[in-house]
Amino acid sequence: MVEAKGLKIFEVGPCEDAYRMGFLIGQRFSNQIKSRLASDLILQNQLLPFAQTPVAQQLLQSLTENNRNKFPRYWEELIGTAEGSGVPVLHIILINFRKEILAFLPKTAINPGIDTLDDCSDVLVASESMAVVAHNEDANVALVGHTYLIKGTLLNGLSFIAYTYAGELPSCAFGLNSHGLAFTLNSVPPSESEIVAGGIGRNFISRDLLEAASIDDALCRIKSSEVSIGHSYNLIETRTRKISNVETASRNQVSVYEVGATPFFHANMYLHLQVDQVQDENSKTRQSKAAVLPKRSKEDFLSLLGDTDDPKYPIYMIGPLLYTLCTAVIDLDEQTLSIVEGNPRKGEISHIFSLCSKDFKMP
Repeated sequence: MVEAKGLKIFEVGPCEDAYRMGFLIGQRFSNQIKSRLASDLILQNQLLPFAQTPVAQQLLQSLTENNRNKFPRYWEELIGTAEGSGVPVLHIILINFRKEILAFLPKTAINPGIDTLDDCSDVLVASESMAVVAHNEDANVALVGHTYLIKGTLLNGLSFIAYTYAGELPSCAFGLNSHGLAFTLNSVPPSESEIVAGGIGRNFISRDLLEAASIDDALCRIKSSEVSIGHSYNLIETRTRKISNVETASRNQVSVYEVGATPFFHANMYLHLQVDQVQDENSKTRQSKAAVLPKRSKEDFLSLLGDTDDPKYPIYMIGPLLYTLCTAVIDLDEQTLSIVEGNPRKGEISHIFSLCSKDFKMP
């Protein structure tokens, strides 16, 4: 396990309970959490004012009750993170349910200049010669400098690595556990008719995936949650070289695509689950560009994810609203998870973890 200056890693656990784990994470990253909340214009200008309205209070009550009942441990972890960092619990709830709440803001309250989709890009392949998942973690400018890695160990001995947004549950981005299950995530844009108020939040499902034992177990966990808004999950079994893309929507809609020898690129639109969705030009442009770029090697994958040719919608994003925070590369033949900061074409690895050792340390 190699660490550079930029992205900090915090080893936590085993703790006597989930609240304590969350509290220690909040305490360790208190400055980053406070800084992120202060600079997050979606929180300040949209979510917080909306939270004071009667309609929002009803929505927040149902989100709280449903997620706390389904995932009491993760709820305690969330409360611990708020109290450990010294920020209001409401603020932590709002950023963890951002997607589940923004869909219900009055249209007049949404400033399109502030809110942008979380745009991530993945290219995946599982052939005889290579099995690789490469993932650009793209997010709103408010997240630049406001992420960290959690290496968590639970009382049952399970450990995980999770790339975490400040103040949010690990992980809304990508993660790996000692069962040999890894995942990366892509947001998708279901239309209003496909969004259900007060359902299970995406952050709680991805937190649950950090404890999944296999792709089948991960699928059971995904399917057992009545989600509010859909998502795309790239599930990886590090010991079997199996890779699946899972697209979900509310009302228990799920589609599974087995990744094989043909490289598979996923941006931020549904590709195989048949649901009504918002047409996202950014995602469609990246999808079209990826279709014509070479994808024969891991180097090709990194070059693709580093592509900046399109001036408006590049695959590798450098602002002003969306930034590629890092690139994660999971190589199932080398048995490594590498994190690249900066354009992946340059390939400067800041962290590297072993997929085959329980503590993720490189030999």
